[in-house]
Amino acid sequence: MSRDLSRLLRPRSIAVMGSVWAENVIAQCRKMGFAGPVWPVHPAKPEIGGLKAFASLADLPGAPDATFIGVNRHATVGVVGELAAMGAGGAICFASGWTEAGEPELQAKLVAAAGTMSILGPNCYGVINYLDGALLWPDQHGGRRVERGVALLSQSSNIVINLTMQARGLPVAYVACLGNAAQIGLAELAGALLADERVTALGMYVEGIDDAPAFAALAEAARAAGKGIACVKSGKTEAARSAAASHTAALAGGGAASTAFLRQCGVAEVNTLPELLETLKIFHIHGPRIGARLCSLSCSGGEAGLVADLAAPFGLSFPPPAEAQRMRLGEILGPIVAIANPLDYHTFIWGDGPRTTDVFATMLAGYDAGIFVIDPPRPDRCDPSSFQPALDAIVAAQAATGRPAFPVASLPENFDEDRAIAMIDRGVAPLMGLETALGALKAAQTGPGAPGWRPVPAIPPRPTRTLDEAEGKALLAAAGVAVPRSVSAPTLAALTEKAGGLTAPFVLKGLGFAHKTEAGAVRIGLQDLDGEAEIPGASGYLLEEMVTGTVAEILLGLRRDPVYGLTLTLGLGGVAAELLADTVTLVWPATEAEMLAAMRRLRLWPLCDGFRGRPKADMAAVAGIAARLGRLMAERPEIEEIEINPILVRGTGAVAVDALIREAL
Repeated sequence: MSRDLSRLLRPRSIAVMGSVWAENVIAQCRKMGFAGPVWPVHPAKPEIGGLKAFASLADLPGAPDATFIGVNRHATVGVVGELAAMGAGGAICFASGWTEAGEPELQAKLVAAAGTMSILGPNCYGVINYLDGALLWPDQHGGRRVERGVALLSQSSNIVINLTMQARGLPVAYVACLGNAAQIGLAELAGALLADERVTALGMYVEGIDDAPAFAALAEAARAAGKGIACVKSGKTEAARSAAASHTAALAGGGAASTAFLRQCGVAEVNTLPELLETLKIFHIHGPRIGARLCSLSCSGGEAGLVADLAAPFGLSFPPPAEAQRMRLGEILGPIVAIANPLDYHTFIWGDGPRTTDVFATMLAGYDAGIFVIDPPRPDRCDPSSFQPALDAIVAAQAATGRPAFPVASLPENFDEDRAIAMIDRGVAPLMGLETALGALKAAQTGPGAPGWRPVPAIPPRPTRTLDEAEGKALLAAAGVAVPRSVSAPTLAALTEKAGGLTAPFVLKGLGFAHKTEAGAVRIGLQDLDGEAEIPGASGYLLEEMVTGTVAEILLGLRRDPVYGLTLTLGLGGVAAELLADTVTLVWPATEAEMLAAMRRLRLWPLCDGFRGRPKADMAAVAGIAARLGRLMAERPEIEEIEINPILVRGTGAVAVDALIREAL
């Protein structure tokens, strides 16, 4: 159900209930210059916060657009029901003590009482609208009135309060908390914030995604509207679920699935709150994406070297300038300056606005975007006026080329808030802290999600059984995946009788083990079964023809995820899979081209791609196997997990030689 949240987010009248909390809300509305009426409601107090208090909701002059409910949780249920009955626009339910405290029944009563009226929370701090000065917010904050800006949405009240205290010049239009999200979820509230045409981008602090398909739809709609989304996703180091069941669970757990999901949605994921704020600056001015070809300019060789060093871990590179650029820059800067990227332009042009603009624009014109390292002196102890020509030249270079130009302070405190606001007002995004700026620039290069991409519906965890390898290989073969020729039997003696149709060398496997190598249940290179001893603990035996001509060993794992539906993990496999931990994860659906592009991010990809004269592995065949099995699991929800470790990849073709498959009971 999609609700109209406009009255709650952009109220023309506000009611406040409670005592101390209500007084705080009144003070914040007054401080921000809210133009509409604020109506305190209290059964015993004649006035709150200097305003006349009404004894009951029924005494109000009309149904409030938005209400801050600062009473205890049991009273909140009744208040919500009364507000809904009188046609109020929505409410913030501040009180704690619901599902998070072991009382889901009380929270269910609250949702029922609200009916079609919108509520945020419970256990919710509230909403700040800096555009209209409307605050349903019971605490201090660091924001200011703006005419347009970004929205901040958080599943942690403290985190978003901290974000409002930023002194980086970022204009913030809204601050919103979800609380328990009993009625309104993450995607719905985010969509309502982005629907305001004055909102330019969305920043999120996310602890958990409640509806992955709805979130993907939100991200696509935001991109279509030219609005970027940046996100900090917490909880990425949580131990993987069922890690002992498979290599995939151990390698794809934690943050791998969430990172893959956000990337495929076209959401820029960042690791830190400063990166979040700087990425939002980029989106606020330049939209949801910048190009990957960057140039860097500074008047110091040390700064140029530092840029290059710090950029490498982010995967940023600085291609050299074209010959025409080199010639023109050499003409302006003279023979002493080495023309390169990053460029140390020295100080020969310092203070000369026209020449500085010429250098900056000439360099920037050959790239998608440029960073200009500049640290104005602190204004309380120094005179920063000599830096103004360089700052003006950055603005002029952006205007002349139409390419984003970013002034970057190597230390965040070296660009004060007033100067940052002034630069943003001129259409330029100053970035604070060199390493943070580089992380933000990388995040802002996040590509759009595929049109219409949605993850498959998630399935709640359920009991499963593990197929023995003979059953698993039969399932793979039926899906069109190449497997070794084999025979199986309950005993070694019976297996020997059936082995005549196979060609040595052989691989003998004991069935009934999740990890056969660790259990000593695999014997390779056998010419026959004469003299082979029983494998302790085996429930049966599988004899396979040994695969030869192997170029690479690859792990492929597909497993159900309770949030993202179905994840697909690819990486270097074999017995050292977990030791190498060289994997990439995607959320299904994914194309074979996307799988190949993801595998090229593997650290050891060169070993699969002809490194130092090695034969190339047929990685397209691996992607083909992954695509077949992805379709299989999407069509057959009873399959919980498929892991093949390894797929033996040849120069042409690939064979699945070991499979662990779990299905629902």
